[in-house]
Amino acid sequence: MSTPHHPVAIIGAGLGGLTLARVLQVHGVEAAVFDLDASEAARTQGGMLDIHDDTGQQALRAAGLYEEFLAHVHAGGQAARVLDRDALVRLESPDDGTGGRPEIDRGDLRRLLVGSLAEGVIRWGSKATGARALGDGRHEVTLADGTSFTTSLLIGADGAWSRVRALLSDAAPAYTGVSFVETDLPDADVRHPVSATVVGGGMLFALGAGRGFLAHRESDGGLHVYTAVQAPEEWLDGIDFTDTEAAKRAVLEHFDGWDESLRALVADAEGALVPRRIHALPVGHRWDRVPGVTLLGDAAHLMSPFAGEGANLALIDGADLGLALVAHPGDPEAALAAYEERMFARAERSAAESAASGAMLFRADAPQGLVDMFTAPAADVSAAAPSA
Repeated sequence: MSTPHHPVAIIGAGLGGLTLARVLQVHGVEAAVFDLDASEAARTQGGMLDIHDDTGQQALRAAGLYEEFLAHVHAGGQAARVLDRDALVRLESPDDGTGGRPEIDRGDLRRLLVGSLAEGVIRWGSKATGARALGDGRHEVTLADGTSFTTSLLIGADGAWSRVRALLSDAAPAYTGVSFVETDLPDADVRHPVSATVVGGGMLFALGAGRGFLAHRESDGGLHVYTAVQAPEEWLDGIDFTDTEAAKRAVLEHFDGWDESLRALVADAEGALVPRRIHALPVGHRWDRVPGVTLLGDAAHLMSPFAGEGANLALIDGADLGLALVAHPGDPEAALAAYEERMFARAERSAAESAASGAMLFRADAPQGLVDMFTAPAADVSAAAPSA
């Protein structure tokens, strides 16, 4: 049996890979997307995303999906509150409808992108386990079921722990010194009214030295909370997350003396607590041009979430790469070189901003650094929001 060949193969059906496939489809170029999930509904897709007017929104325009995106925007989601550990409000910013970073549920955005693609473009249940160069820009990709395929153009859109990255770079994500524990409080106005009031209609930053609560009001009325702690990488290993109540106590030990209305964001949470270490690739990560392969999104430039850039960069990477390929028909190397030049510069700026923002959020006088940033001229209050 002959090995299947796909002229353009995208590994990963995240936001960036889907945007690339959609932009190519709009311009009549076929691509095949391979994803490890068994179906679109196999996993929940995280919380709210603020989609920036100069990146994510431009990508959605290129994909022909901007108007549909607007129909899913969470009205009021750009509101923000900054509190200290005593729950004193240090800054409050309403959503007056003029901001450039409207919020959308990540699941809604992914469904919009998936639904925009022709049937059969996405190969669900196709986990890439490795890739090797065949020469002349061609590659062979092996899948977990033992099958393989070849491609003339391989795009790694496969996230933080990308299998494709090894073809281009020896870099690996490193722990940033911050860990998250994620919690949810559904139907907050009815079931968790105190927490609903604390978070407000959009984003909450409740910060102290080396720790804090970062929360979003979601479009379904629930609250999604990221409890952040500056801690050694092994900290989460010492918590038994199969025992939810014990895990809550262990997390809240780091918030002794904090106002009870803030501690309730963990204490009153429903469902399991989800641990997540924050990793990042080196700021300025790049590689020499390798024929027939490139990366986008977290595979290319994983960064901490403290500038809200991750999803937006994945979207604009996908759109830029698609448009570059369309602009250089028959010359993929020129397209990849043009795309990478633009992507590298943009990613380096954003990664540096994300790292600086993370340091500022949890410094000794927190939340003063965030208050100062938000009250500076032309500040955008969603700039430090974690990307879900």
